[in-house]
Amino acid sequence: MRRTTVLRTGLSAILLLGAWAAAGIAPASAADAPSTASASRTTSGFTPASTAKAPASAGLLSAMQKDLGLTAGQAKARLAAEGTATAVQGKARRAAGPSYGGSWFDPATGRLTVAVTSDEKAGAVRATGAAVRLVAHSARQLDAAKAQLDALSAPAGVASWHVDPKVSRVVVNVVASSEDDNDVRAFVERARKAGPVLVRRTSEAPKTFSAGTVGGDPYYTGNVRCSIGFSVYGGFVTAGHCGQAGAGVSGWDGSYIGNFQGSSFPGDDYAWVSVGNGWWTVPVVLGWGTVSDQLVRGSAEAPIGASICRSGSTSHWHCGNVLATNETVNYSQGAVYQMTKTSVCAEPGDSGGSFISGDQAQGVTSGGWGNCSSGGETWHQPINEILNRYGLTLHTA
Repeated sequence: MRRTTVLRTGLSAILLLGAWAAAGIAPASAADAPSTASASRTTSGFTPASTAKAPASAGLLSAMQKDLGLTAGQAKARLAAEGTATAVQGKARRAAGPSYGGSWFDPATGRLTVAVTSDEKAGAVRATGAAVRLVAHSARQLDAAKAQLDALSAPAGVASWHVDPKVSRVVVNVVASSEDDNDVRAFVERARKAGPVLVRRTSEAPKTFSAGTVGGDPYYTGNVRCSIGFSVYGGFVTAGHCGQAGAGVSGWDGSYIGNFQGSSFPGDDYAWVSVGNGWWTVPVVLGWGTVSDQLVRGSAEAPIGASICRSGSTSHWHCGNVLATNETVNYSQGAVYQMTKTSVCAEPGDSGGSFISGDQAQGVTSGGWGNCSSGGETWHQPINEILNRYGLTLHTA
């Protein structure tokens, strides 16, 4: 299939062209939109909305096998285990109480591990189905230390910092080529005074993934091309660095979609765009012909260690793992807070695109380092933060 065909067909799954309505093909309700599209696109892979959890598509399993090195059976088992871990996460945190030190999914055991600072809470946490690890510092203590780092001005050689529950430390990621820089050394010294800190090397500094205009891709604002994140009622969410509030947005065919209604960058990296003028939304993430298009059924946050996949207009569909949450990323334009780091690759033009775990929306692509030929790391801004900030409702199947 030619690139332009994939792009045009794929985008219509997220923002259906109003010309269909003129032809008499309009959804009866929001819930009917996915099955309507299915009737019109034989290769879409849509299934009707259902209250039951849908089985993983063959395309998703295939992508996990390719990007994570799994067999089909291992991919199915991992998705099932991650679903259980996601459900257990909140219960285990409540059971741990003030001794809660963070949690993560362990692919080797297929279980959620919860860190606690006291043996007194271990039994209650195990009763939820989670494994337990005794650590030195609570999540509250580590978050407080990270908050002190967030108040500092970081030099360019400091890539990011986040709480790592596995080592019970605040991890500061320093670009290897800048570790001897005086400003970097000074930042690390101040960081160590804030609390328990571990310094790690990273190969490159993070950058955003916006790009100049290229014909045939999903949406444009000015001379910038970015990717759609998730449908919400009234529009879609995307990255804030892609456009300022009030900026107009056009689709792959150059037709007007709507405007940025809200946008924040740096500090945050999120925005939302209104949809109208013959376009409307459906709860779908594009597979770009690599996998079947994925229905979105919710926004439960996947734990550290869980598998996660990304859809973007440049590099299309790729998968990896959640590496860290609540990470502060130090872009050249300024720091962005509360980000999630992943091992998924991305490239310029993928900014704003969807991160999804199973059928649960996770966030919108912000930036990272590397590419999809040599690999790299990519951050996303969590979807629930965006929904809460703007009072939006995720469009789900």
